[in-house]
Amino acid sequence: MRKIYIGADSAGYNLKGEIIEHLRALGYEVVDMGCDSTASCHYPVFAAKVCEAMQSELDSAFGILVCGTGIGMSMCANKHKGIRAAHCSDTFSARMTRMHNDANVLCIGARVTGSGLALDIVDSFLGAEFEGGRHSIRVAMMMDLDK
Repeated sequence: MRKIYIGADSAGYNLKGEIIEHLRALGYEVVDMGCDSTASCHYPVFAAKVCEAMQSELDSAFGILVCGTGIGMSMCANKHKGIRAAHCSDTFSARMTRMHNDANVLCIGARVTGSGLALDIVDSFLGAEFEGGRHSIRVAMMMDLDK
């Protein structure tokens, strides 16, 4: 089971706590990278903390980022080398981004996704495996864009 680094801004703080509780109950090792309250803070800080922690464990760790919409976190996360972050608001997209894009960071919007659906999205993302094959070529092409 992969280690999961999780981070949120103030808008995502409460949902982050629910996700952590859910994942730990399933036996995952979860590393909480903050924030630690609903006090106003800046989402790029927490996206960077999660992505930088993952950099030495790209093949053995996942990241989950939660902000108000999930969009800001995904934009910040994708600025980090080796990170393939996907903002997902449904289970199909969460499953497919793992299967076809080998996404390693899931971004969720706490203000637009209810907690029940958010937990289902997390489960779909973590339960899917990268299919490889023709998708490996596409992922390699995507990662070449970092150069």
